[in-house]
Amino acid sequence: MQNIRNIAIIAHVDHGKTTLVDRMLYQAKLFRDNQNPGELILDSNELERERGITILAKNVSVRYKGIKINIIDTPGHSDFGGEVERVLNMADGVLLLVDAFEGPMPQTRFVLQKALALNL
Repeated sequence: MQNIRNIAIIAHVDHGKTTLVDRMLYQAKLFRDNQNPGELILDSNELERERGITILAKNVSVRYKGIKINIIDTPGHSDFGGEVERVLNMADGVLLLVDAFEGPMPQTRFVLQKALALNL
C-alpha cells in the first residue's frame, strides 16, 4: 500500500476538474498517436455527457517513479456532496482547483473545509 497514493481533485462545479484530468492523461502519454479519445474522457455516463458535469466520482491511475497514483475526479455540484465526502475519506491528499476568473466559490469552500477536517 505504501506505493499507492489516492489524490482527489476538488473544486466548484465546472471549474475544470475533468479537463485537468484529460490533460494529465495526455501528458502522461497514455494514448497512442493515432488515438483520439476526445474530451471529458472520464465522464462516460450518458447523463454526465448530456449535462456536461461530473456526477459520479471516477478514478484513473498513472505511474510515477514507481508510485501508482490514483487520480480521482470528483463531482463539483453541491447536490453530489455526499459523493465527494465518500471520496475524501479514501484520499491521501487533494488537489484544490480554483477558477482564476471566478475565484473560490461556495462548493469550493465546502469541499476544502471537508478536506482540511480530514487533514488532507
